[in-house]
Amino acid sequence: MIGEELKEIVEEAELHMAEATSFLKKELSHIRTGKASPALIEGVKVEYYGSQTPLQQLASVSAPEARLLTISPYDKSTMEAIEKAIMSAGLGLNPNNDGDRILIPLPMLTEERRKELVKKTKEIGENARISIRNSRRNANDDIKKTADKHSLSEDAKYEAEDKIQELTDTYIDRVDELLNKKEDEIMTV
Repeated sequence: MIGEELKEIVEEAELHMAEATSFLKKELSHIRTGKASPALIEGVKVEYYGSQTPLQQLASVSAPEARLLTISPYDKSTMEAIEKAIMSAGLGLNPNNDGDRILIPLPMLTEERRKELVKKTKEIGENARISIRNSRRNANDDIKKTADKHSLSEDAKYEAEDKIQELTDTYIDRVDELLNKKEDEIMTV
């Protein structure tokens, strides 16, 4: 049984690892797979009355078809600003204004672009793995300091370190699972 002093360290490490995994999920949702998803333009900010406003606060975004996003502004006067923000966001999207809403057709991804996206996905995944391993290292350092400070047994220290390694393996597996799923999505034509 892990002592209370070490239990807090293990719980904190698990929290950091879970945060790294959820950040990875969020980052992967922004990578285009060829299918329309409102998450694709989630980070777009629009110049609205002198301030940068998230697009979701100015319009509803939907994906009525697999390769089409529609944006329906709550205030029609913001249409030009929304179009401009989407074009300048670096997403490679070309919005079309039909007077009532903005339509964004998603072009087919080329094989070369798919491979670039897979490479980017792997980079993001490696950053998540590094974050998880850093959490492990920090936790193990804290375990050693706490064990020395409180004169805890070697068994308690090793048990806590084993638990940290178990958590690390679990979260690294989750990262790999998310990456494989995203890679399959990207490479599916």
